[in-house]
Amino acid sequence: MSVNTKIALVTGGSRGLGKEMALNLAKKGLNVILTYHSKKDEAEAVVAEIEQTGQKAVALQLNAGDVSSFDAFFEQVKAALQSTFSTGTFDYLVNNAGVGIGAPIAQTTEEQFDELQNIHLKGVFFLTQKALPLLNDGGGIINISSGLARFTSPFYAAYATMKGGIEVFTKYLAAELGKRGIKANVVAPGAIETDFGGGMVRDNAQVNAHIAGVTALGRVGRPDDIGSVVAFLCTEDAKWVNAQRIEVSGGMNV
Repeated sequence: MSVNTKIALVTGGSRGLGKEMALNLAKKGLNVILTYHSKKDEAEAVVAEIEQTGQKAVALQLNAGDVSSFDAFFEQVKAALQSTFSTGTFDYLVNNAGVGIGAPIAQTTEEQFDELQNIHLKGVFFLTQKALPLLNDGGGIINISSGLARFTSPFYAAYATMKGGIEVFTKYLAAELGKRGIKANVVAPGAIETDFGGGMVRDNAQVNAHIAGVTALGRVGRPDDIGSVVAFLCTEDAKWVNAQRIEVSGGMNV
């Protein structure tokens, strides 16, 4: 393997969209650091699958909503970079980790709001900040938003508010990091069949059919629909794509 192989760090890479991102990155020839919150076995299974492609991978535990843990996390990243990849830096940061909490505005609790904010906004801001010294010039940052930042759906006001913040944050990253050649873009999935939000899109036939009916391509999204786009943004083919919001929703609510 070439010593010049690039490395992507994917948060929440043990399942769902993050797993597909990690696997698609490996298919593109990148090595991967993926994080998991609690399910180490699932994360290690993804590592094994990546290694079968001939790429290197490692899984690290991360609570993406606990900013106080980030310094210790990046010490683990530095150690893994040396021991697994024989380097001190990486090339792409994919801020994917997230949770789905739905409630009407009138019933959203402060606890729910804070959990969403800590994971989807504050956590992303400061994880990115602390990653910058380890991120190679010419690399990239991909933040995950949601179609819900463009259109509305009942019960997701707080979640979508955080994603709107991420989209603005990404523009500022692009502006400030351009001098280092670092690109920053947003990928905004539509409704996807995963266990996100309790698996509603995947497991509720009525919800699934409704979403397919308002999507131009006539079906709900699958995790690999998103992973391949994220992987593309971590290649030289996307070298001139910057400060963009790329919605990957099959034309949902157009």
